[in-house]
Amino acid sequence: MITLKQYRQRQSRLLAQLPQNSVCVIPGADLLTRSRDTEFGFRQHSDFWYLTGFNEPQAWLLLSNHPRFDGDYRALVCLPRDPDMEIWHGRRVGPELAVSEWGYDEAYSSESLIEVLTDWLDDHDNVYFPQGEYAQADDAVFEALSNLRSRPKQCRAPSAIVDCRPLIHNMRLLKSADEIAVMRTAADISARAHCRAMKFARPGCYEYQLEAEIHHEFAMAGARYPAYGTIVGGGENACILHYTENQDTVADGSLILIDAGAEYNGYAADITRTFPVNGKFSPAQAKLYQLVLDAQLLAIEHLVPGATLPDVTNKVVKMLTTGLCELGLLNESVDSALENKRWRRFFMHGLGHYLGLDVHDVGEYSQHGHPKPLEAGMVITVEPGLYIPNEPDVAAEFRGTGIRIEDNLVITSTGNDVITAGVPKTIEDIEALMEQ
Repeated sequence: MITLKQYRQRQSRLLAQLPQNSVCVIPGADLLTRSRDTEFGFRQHSDFWYLTGFNEPQAWLLLSNHPRFDGDYRALVCLPRDPDMEIWHGRRVGPELAVSEWGYDEAYSSESLIEVLTDWLDDHDNVYFPQGEYAQADDAVFEALSNLRSRPKQCRAPSAIVDCRPLIHNMRLLKSADEIAVMRTAADISARAHCRAMKFARPGCYEYQLEAEIHHEFAMAGARYPAYGTIVGGGENACILHYTENQDTVADGSLILIDAGAEYNGYAADITRTFPVNGKFSPAQAKLYQLVLDAQLLAIEHLVPGATLPDVTNKVVKMLTTGLCELGLLNESVDSALENKRWRRFFMHGLGHYLGLDVHDVGEYSQHGHPKPLEAGMVITVEPGLYIPNEPDVAAEFRGTGIRIEDNLVITSTGNDVITAGVPKTIEDIEALMEQ
């Protein structure tokens, strides 16, 4: 778990990157309307969660290194205690506990937000703020700046507004040991859910039934929500990369592609497995599946410190292209298919992405115009796939087949650690599990 001490350390690391006499103003998320007078379950903004661990709507984090303070100064703006509202909508921390239990130097009621922002922005040279993230937050900050500018004899508005997100996102890119421990838990829960779905699957089952099995396993382990829209695609539906309708039955002889990951304490897992609904791969399915698996294993071998995703992608593409030519899905030489990028008809997405508080996590993929090398502490996915369209120029045995295999890797100082190994992915292991 991430402790309050670590959240304070993150705040200090952020402030240490700012010029002297700067203020950092970071709004949290608000509730989102689901329909009429009901809201979606609240999910805190990832940057705000990373810096605070505070999980209430309408909160703001204020950080300053103004010379008038003795070191770093922190404040929280949050909803006030309100017994009547708390009966209806749940307990609130409130400003008093934000100071006494959460360790902030000051805390304020969100009802006085504009006055607080006006006071905090006064006499600072720079304000660091994620402009454009939330329209209401932009309005509040600009109103506070306008208040200061309208009183030039009494106040001094900051002369520069700087985006704080690149600084925060660079911090988030390398995970601490405690973050990785949380992500291992998310990965373990997700792996058990995939195994459960494999055991449940049978010809004629509905995609949404498999989705329900997965979500139930998540919730029973304390991960109440999936990290993203769960994908359960049977047969040709597996060729739709972000298929989430999950409404069809799965016919005997079809493959099922499930892309699902739990969110645990804010951190995401992201696993994809493809398996036969009847428990046995056909010869054609096995050929395609083994090609994707071999490509994934090749990628895992090379995703180590100093490597780059584009370089490893090129190795994977060469292996997939060679296999596609051998299977007759590409009717030209390997060199020609690579040069003309014919493989993109069957493999049209990237090899992987960063993973963390967001399933497609923040962080730059390039630096100084070149691909960013992998470093210890990064967490990435590796997810090659093949998607064979149901079209006349494709051999009938392969038509409408979608296969993706995805795992989560922690980059270590000596290589990588596959934290999603708890769900089988070899043909033999999948068939053995489903036979149970």
